[in-house]
Amino acid sequence: MDGVENDVVGLLVKKLKPCKTQIRLICFAPKPETLFAEMESLCSVLSFSYPKLTSMATLPSSFSIKNVASSGQRVAATVKPSENPAKTLNPIPPANPVSTTTSTSTAASLPPKKVLVPIGFGTEEMEAVIMVDVLRRAGADVTVASVEPQLQIEASCGTKLVADTSISSCSDQIFDLVALPGGMPGSVRLRDCEVLEKITRQQAEKRRLYGAICAAPAVTLLPWGLLRRKQTTCHPAFFDKLPTFWAVKSNIQVSGVLTTSRGPGTCFVFALCLVEQLFGESVAKEIGELLLVGPADDESRKEEFNKIEWSFDHIPRALIPVANGSEEIEVVTIVDILRRAKVDITVASVEKSVQILASQGTKIIADKLIGVAAKSTYDLIILPGGNAGAERLSRSRILKSLLKEQELAGRMYGAVCSSSAILLKQGLLKGKKAIAHPSIVSKPTDELVNNTKVVIDGNLITSSGLATVAEFALAIVSKLYGHARARSVAEGLVYEYPRT
Repeated sequence: MDGVENDVVGLLVKKLKPCKTQIRLICFAPKPETLFAEMESLCSVLSFSYPKLTSMATLPSSFSIKNVASSGQRVAATVKPSENPAKTLNPIPPANPVSTTTSTSTAASLPPKKVLVPIGFGTEEMEAVIMVDVLRRAGADVTVASVEPQLQIEASCGTKLVADTSISSCSDQIFDLVALPGGMPGSVRLRDCEVLEKITRQQAEKRRLYGAICAAPAVTLLPWGLLRRKQTTCHPAFFDKLPTFWAVKSNIQVSGVLTTSRGPGTCFVFALCLVEQLFGESVAKEIGELLLVGPADDESRKEEFNKIEWSFDHIPRALIPVANGSEEIEVVTIVDILRRAKVDITVASVEKSVQILASQGTKIIADKLIGVAAKSTYDLIILPGGNAGAERLSRSRILKSLLKEQELAGRMYGAVCSSSAILLKQGLLKGKKAIAHPSIVSKPTDELVNNTKVVIDGNLITSSGLATVAEFALAIVSKLYGHARARSVAEGLVYEYPRT
């Protein structure tokens, strides 16, 4: 062998040496081009020790990586559910339940991994925010860059986000990962950004990691020529745009330095797959556990007590109060899913400004201040979590008054993650079944429900939060509009949801 084939063999030997693997190279390929194709396929496998995750719920409590084929396809082992005893809520949340730093002692001594997440008008907010949140928790230095002339953008379902910087300021930087969220017309806005195209092309040429989700593989990367000879997946609505021979119907597809995924419903596993490629399996496992990512069948989706109908003769109106330190995954996921279902959502800040800084550094612009929002009546009030955010929400006299009025009027209210403690403190969980984030529960009690993601008790709905919040929002859609509407929304998200 000589030339290009020699280079490939050298790369394989270099990759295998640290593993102390005995290496024997035997060539039977009659043609150099045949050998090169096979070597390139094998190289794509050995370049990473990362799984091809086949469903949104395959990461967490205990997963192991198994290489199953030389095509670069990998799967994660299934997870057995854990059995936790019933617990009671602590009235005041302790320190943040999810750390933003990794547990590995070596992480602090190494320079942080630099990640670029570009956004534009119409970017899918769940995908952008989940990626940023998860990667920052893992220890990545994430830059959110706007491809628009201004930093503030309105995402595909109406959430207003503020980028850290303009994409032009990133043109001379080197990133360990460039990750493109999807959404329409957001993917088109990314595609038409020449600076971003140049950055991503250099990323691919230098064999550094890049990824895309939802519409972005087909709408953004394909026109740039960055899917060539790469097995790729994307949102089902854009699947027919992918080259037929290389298109793969999987939730996650790793092909060399490129990772692609399907939509908001697969974004947690997509983000954790990127974490694993940057930081390793143990960090991805830890972050997955902290985020409560789990198999779809590891526990029941929801339990309901004292069932009542949630029906209205008008478009339901919901209030989502937010504060500095609110958990961005929960805020954005609830707003995104409920707006897809045509619920009239108002995001109200309890701060002096409509702009809040969420728990993992995402800047969100609320629709109005809580004082203005309080002039209206809402069918549903939902409290997002995040320990610092929950603490600030609990101090709002206006919000306390609204919640008390909501209960007295028999209207719906709910909380996720650590904000269940706010309801407890106000006496709004008395005689009710509920669930909360594991970090804010203590001794056993009959009121707290175990081994489920969502608990509904009459006009109250609660959830553990974080990765379970999509199930929470879909449960609200189901209560308001019926199971068929919830399933339709879930399909658009590429989120696994029962047929009946």
